[in-house]
Amino acid sequence: MTSLTFDDYRHAIVDQTGLLGRQIRGVDPATPVPTCPGWDVARLLRHVGGDHRWAEEIVRERAAGPVSGDPVDDPSVYAHVNGDALVGWLGEGAARLSATLRAAGPGMRVWTPAHERSTALFWARRMTHETAVHRADAALATGAPFTLDAELALDAVEEWLDFSTVPEAYEPPPEGPALLGPGRTLHFEAPGTGGWFVDLATDRPAWRTQPGEAAVTVRGPVTDLLLFLYRRPAEGVEIHGDKDLLELWLDRTGFWLEA
Repeated sequence: MTSLTFDDYRHAIVDQTGLLGRQIRGVDPATPVPTCPGWDVARLLRHVGGDHRWAEEIVRERAAGPVSGDPVDDPSVYAHVNGDALVGWLGEGAARLSATLRAAGPGMRVWTPAHERSTALFWARRMTHETAVHRADAALATGAPFTLDAELALDAVEEWLDFSTVPEAYEPPPEGPALLGPGRTLHFEAPGTGGWFVDLATDRPAWRTQPGEAAVTVRGPVTDLLLFLYRRPAEGVEIHGDKDLLELWLDRTGFWLEA
């Protein structure tokens, strides 16, 4: 388990956004982003900035129900923001989100897509890792190196594991194989961590930081494991065991990325 606080997340949103902005300075906004098919760098930045503004509105308005995601999903909403203005616009959105989160506090009840974690803390954590992963997309698009603080990467892995335990991730689909079943276990290993054991053998997935005998093991540096979970290139990852089970788990737990 990580020890990141609400304020750590607030500051990380601003820091990761600043790194993203510096990373793409001088880059042609029309540069394709291979890890986000159909997107270019400008679309990537508008998506991140739209995400920040969407989350900020939810927290500022103390939304009790879903808020339209058009600023995130519709590329025409911020199409007027382009060129040199993009970096400043991106930073403004991150700063505003951080300030709104500070005013709300971590326990403020607001709508989230995760029904069991409906507080401002959810948005602080979610926007931190959303920004970091898209910073990786920008690095991959431009050929720049990508590094991430180990504690942030570790927390982002655990956020993914948290999402893997919600009903949408494991309930039997109308068609296709069931995820849960006897002997279905996964182990993720990263140097400097205790690793993570995922148990799919009961009626609901559970994960813990202690090791255990697993049907499939995924091993690599923690940042590479994070990129692997998000289906980004991760050269340092090794897989041993039941790859079909791993692929099924990745497919089912990634449902929220397509929402």
